[in-house]
Amino acid sequence: MDTSLQPKKDYFPPMHTAEHILNQTMVRLFGCERSLTNHIEKNKSKCDYFLPSAPTEEQLREVEDMVNDVIAGQLPVTAEELPREVAEKSVDLSRLPPEAGNTVRLVRVGGYDVCPCIGKHVTNTREIGHFKIISWSYQDGKLRIRYKLED
Repeated sequence: MDTSLQPKKDYFPPMHTAEHILNQTMVRLFGCERSLTNHIEKNKSKCDYFLPSAPTEEQLREVEDMVNDVIAGQLPVTAEELPREVAEKSVDLSRLPPEAGNTVRLVRVGGYDVCPCIGKHVTNTREIGHFKIISWSYQDGKLRIRYKLED
């Protein structure tokens, strides 16, 4: 068995995979970057995004709906290792530290999201459950979204 593809971070796989979907949804809806800071736990998690203005309640409901639509799509979640020079042609690697090396592990959520990642994930989005934004705050250009997963 090739152990190089084994995850190196011990996040709760459903929550971590939901974070990938949330990140891509935020990029698509608001044109922002993926979360720069996050805290991923089994019971609840949070992600921070930098936006020029606070989103509306309607926009946050749209985020929640889009994430749940992706989850309901029962998309496969896969990982592959690629040489850095190949990976950088399709994804932004600017956040990777120099010690990340010349091989990059890319995680794909169907055709919806792809990014470098060393964490654990589900194998199909149907394993995630229902995504629920439980609270949010906006201050000094930073949106913090707190969320949980329900059965």
